[in-house]
Amino acid sequence: MSKLNQIKLPINLEELSEQITQPAPNWKLVRERDGLTKQSAEVTWLEFREDGFFKEQYKEPAIGRSLLMSPFSPFFTWQTTVVTEIVEQREDYIKFNTENSVYELFKL
Repeated sequence: MSKLNQIKLPINLEELSEQITQPAPNWKLVRERDGLTKQSAEVTWLEFREDGFFKEQYKEPAIGRSLLMSPFSPFFTWQTTVVTEIVEQREDYIKFNTENSVYELFKL
């Protein structure tokens, strides 16, 4: 019985992620306190059960939901804590408070 030789190549995950083609961003999220900015092609709003597990996914924001920015995978761009107040909302813009931050979301 022969042993199979495996070649191990070092991989820089940061460089690899930059090489992966991402769709053009359609959304920009800015955190008020420090200007942190995140962009994504898509956004979705998640609701969680009282035990912290996923309950439902929505296209529209609402109090009690968290914003999730694409890609929608374990490698998502950003997820906010739960929305506690919607300060202002238009078709292409929403300003909202979460449990620990104030955000502005712009449609690009």
